Amino acid sequence: MIIEIRAKNCFVFKEEISFSMKADMRNKRFASNVHRENNFNVLKAVGVYGPNNAGKTCLVKCIRAMKQVLLNKKSGLTPTIFSNDEVCQLGVTFLAHGRKFSYDFRYDTRANEYVYESFSEILRDQYGNEKEVNWLKRDTINQVYYCTDEDVQAMMAIISKNNIFCYLVDISKFECLREMKDILVGFAEKIDIVNMNNIPMKHTIELMKNRNNLQEKIVDFIKNADLYMDDFEYVDTDKIQLKANDEDERPEEKALDLPENIMDQIRLVSTYKGVKVPSMLFDSTGTKKIAAIASYVIEALEEGRYLIVDELDSSIHFKLTRAIVALFNNELNSSAQMIFTVHDINLMDCKKLFRKEQIWFVHKDEEGVYVYSLADFTAQEGVRDTTDIMEKYRKGALGALPDPELIKSLLSIKGNAEGVMSDAE
Repeated sequence: MIIEIRAKNCFVFKEEISFSMKADMRNKRFASNVHRENNFNVLKAVGVYGPNNAGKTCLVKCIRAMKQVLLNKKSGLTPTIFSNDEVCQLGVTFLAHGRKFSYDFRYDTRANEYVYESFSEILRDQYGNEKEVNWLKRDTINQVYYCTDEDVQAMMAIISKNNIFCYLVDISKFECLREMKDILVGFAEKIDIVNMNNIPMKHTIELMKNRNNLQEKIVDFIKNADLYMDDFEYVDTDKIQLKANDEDERPEEKALDLPENIMDQIRLVSTYKGVKVPSMLFDSTGTKKIAAIASYVIEALEEGRYLIVDELDSSIHFKLTRAIVALFNNELNSSAQMIFTVHDINLMDCKKLFRKEQIWFVHKDEEGVYVYSLADFTAQEGVRDTTDIMEKYRKGALGALPDPELIKSLLSIKGNAEGVMSDAE
């Protein structure tokens, strides 16, 4: 599970930001919202608020870049345009197999080189005391090299810098590197990242092709989200119909000679009052998005995956977004996690849904971009567990609120219209 994301000089983040999933155990409310394992306490779900173009999506991009690097794929990292520094810095602290690890790297975008990386394990005793044990450190700028395996350490200075270290060495010969790579890759492979404004149906289709317990749960999820739907399935082409009870209207095989990805979507069929119809033609945008996100949500809960969702509330009713978040906060969820960006303030509920540290904000002004938690506000500042957080946010007391001046556009349009009328006269 993700515990903390760190970024500096990445995308819009010039100064270092730290996004934390640590649970503050001094807070006893909503205990089921916290995953507890080996004296570590991690939040199961966190929502991120902020104006458009403030940096919420860039936070998601940082998580995606970390995943890509750990899986030996192109990261897409770019330094902020407000800096002359070409080195991007990213770090993550995470929980894997009941153990806490930390990994950081610095990537020179101009030279295409990883000039620094560090991997360590963080041990925690029953009293909350933590001790960091370094496994590997490669600092090519300051010429500092360390590895728990002395044979590895001896050759670190002469190894290429065009990738992270575990992909540059034959790990089969070094136990510490093999274990380190297994931990990092295993963590990265559990991360799923989706954008609700452009969420693909492919994942749901693939899981729907094979009838099993997971498929049944996905169907139940979709049916429960759309109360008018009787069933949802992936069917053979001869069962597709565009008009009920009229065999002449059924498309022939040749008529359905379409690209496989389109054919797959047509074969997703919804049933309303006994009538089967292709989902892509008849379902609403919101229902199709529910069908697309369903596979990610169910798979995350079943297999303990980490779901990152950008714009969770896009075209989805606020009661559904609350229900999705509640699934991850539920005490029956023992290993899944969700991080999501959102605009819907109905989710900003510390009375029935969230702990204070589960609500985060991204704020941008002329000085920079800031990432902070609701838990950073004290009772002296008027933020308590019983406070109406939605009202506080509406009034701008928590920041991260847009201040549109659209009236200027109206006045400009009105002025131009009057100008045109004057010229005509």
